Amino acid sequence: MDRDFWQARWEANQIGFHQSEINPYLRDHWPSLQAPQGGQVFVPLCGKSLDMCWLASQGYALLGVEFVAQAVTEFFAEQQLTPRQRTQGQFAAWSAENITLLCGDFFALTPDDLKQVAAVYDRASLVALPPALRQRYVSHLRTVLPTGAPILLVTLEYPAGQMEGPPFSVSEAEVRDLYAATHEIARVHSEDVLSDSPQFQAKGLTRLVENVYVLRPRS
Repeated sequence: MDRDFWQARWEANQIGFHQSEINPYLRDHWPSLQAPQGGQVFVPLCGKSLDMCWLASQGYALLGVEFVAQAVTEFFAEQQLTPRQRTQGQFAAWSAENITLLCGDFFALTPDDLKQVAAVYDRASLVALPPALRQRYVSHLRTVLPTGAPILLVTLEYPAGQMEGPPFSVSEAEVRDLYAATHEIARVHSEDVLSDSPQFQAKGLTRLVENVYVLRPRS
């Protein structure tokens, strides 16, 4: 991950990936994961996503990881929360109520950091990574997650060559290449959202499909 690139995006407030409302796919499809009530949900590369607030409001404990400190401080400030701060391994851990954000490098996570995780929500993580990093990301995720934690994954797919990411296009074939060896994969929703995305129309895209997957670890 290019730290300088993402740091500059946050400093310039070029964060079009940040949604001002709860993601509707999360509301619609989270129940299908059957995550245990009160369990911990992991949100990788979390930014200051409002989706974390929705999950917390449903009774889950939230654990996010984000290496841009500005995103972490803005999240707690905008939610009017006063976080406690401590050091956890290679991370600065910020906690308030049932939300903990680890400020640091995703690839520095250890199994001990995620030992309480019951499920994962990935809306803007996999699609934020260039192709060369996606296999490493998934391999590390498998290494640090507890056995049995399902994943709700949201991806974008658009014609090759029409736009330079991020967000990057991630096809269903690639999702299956990345996860099929270890997970059962169900695509539960697919929708072309280009007509509602003028910023992507302006970039020249002719198709923009959002796909939602439920990934369950194989027993």
